[in-house]
Amino acid sequence: MNYFYLINIQYLGFRYHGWQKQPKLKTVHLMIDKTLNFVFGGEIKFKSLAVGRTDAMVSANNTAFELFVEQPILNFDIFIAQFNYYLPQDVRAVAMQAVDKDFNVIQNAKIKEYIYVFAHGQKAHPFCASLMTTFRDVLDIDLMAQGAELFIGTHNFRGYCSKVSEKGLYTRTVAHCELIPNTLITASFFPKASYLLKVHGEGFGYNQIRTMMGTLVKLGRHDITLTDISESLKPNSTLVMDFIAPASGLILNRVAFE
Repeated sequence: MNYFYLINIQYLGFRYHGWQKQPKLKTVHLMIDKTLNFVFGGEIKFKSLAVGRTDAMVSANNTAFELFVEQPILNFDIFIAQFNYYLPQDVRAVAMQAVDKDFNVIQNAKIKEYIYVFAHGQKAHPFCASLMTTFRDVLDIDLMAQGAELFIGTHNFRGYCSKVSEKGLYTRTVAHCELIPNTLITASFFPKASYLLKVHGEGFGYNQIRTMMGTLVKLGRHDITLTDISESLKPNSTLVMDFIAPASGLILNRVAFE
């Protein structure tokens, strides 16, 4: 593969079983590669590698994959237009650029920003289901906002990750974490008030963001306290936070490269 490109994409994950290809399941990577193969006429060898994998029903507002291809792409605008023409309606290519052979789409990604969109205390319009989670209980939003700030910094997130192993990296740094009113993802059928958890850092463990959100929901229900969250993040903590928030409210909002 002699030519290398970084392609920014966005997708609604509600109909997909995540990014990674899986036997007999519809995934985003499967649709990307099927479309690329069609655009290349089945005659040009290529490989695609994502900046990271998203789970089933998780969406992306701005993520990227690296395209390795044996022939050069001469006109990016024409390629993106053709790629989008054949992609499913819930996947869109946004931009592309050439990169050199030393670029690594995984290692060069320095900031990943996730948001989790939610409402509470009501039954929302069914159309909301693909973009946000509605928690039926009335939540203490102000207390949850205080709890979100506790995640900022370098902490032990072992109790917030699924599929924990002895070799896993669980001491991670959260550069920014806040729970704020949602003005970013909107629709006419959304509830009058909705909120989002915004988190960014260099990397996160499996289900870490969803478990952080689930923990804040438990805090908002007064099932746990701010002290419980603080204790769970200490270096030697063995506490396991057991509520993983539903996937459909989670969005990979932005990836920044080195």
